[in-house]
Amino acid sequence: QLQLVESGGGLVQPGESLRLSCKVSGYTLDYYAIGWFRQAPGKEREGLLCINVSGDISVYAESVKGRFTISRDNAKKMAYLQMNSLKPEDTAVYYCAASVPPMGQIDDFCSASHADYDYWGQGTQVTVSS
Repeated sequence: QLQLVESGGGLVQPGESLRLSCKVSGYTLDYYAIGWFRQAPGKEREGLLCINVSGDISVYAESVKGRFTISRDNAKKMAYLQMNSLKPEDTAVYYCAASVPPMGQIDDFCSASHADYDYWGQGTQVTVSS
């Protein structure tokens, strides 16, 4: 069983950057795909990016392409979401999540669907406002 804890959220001005961290405990991170999601008030949870076991990155949200990136450090049991050129519409609660890949897809699996993730953090608030 994994536990995930996000940190690094806060209030920033448009155009600024922020790095969110996701600390994992309970088991090795090596065999899990990691995704970052966000949920704004009144909206559904949105899958942003995923990094698979091999370290390949998938970007699912057009609105963050070229601005956000995901990384992982298995030795430190950490995952990160680097957010650049932030916009007011990026305001949301951000979640990291871990997925147990299906058999036969251990190295390659990633998903934008929250239903494919088994473990979730509690979320961290990001507010972009001048």
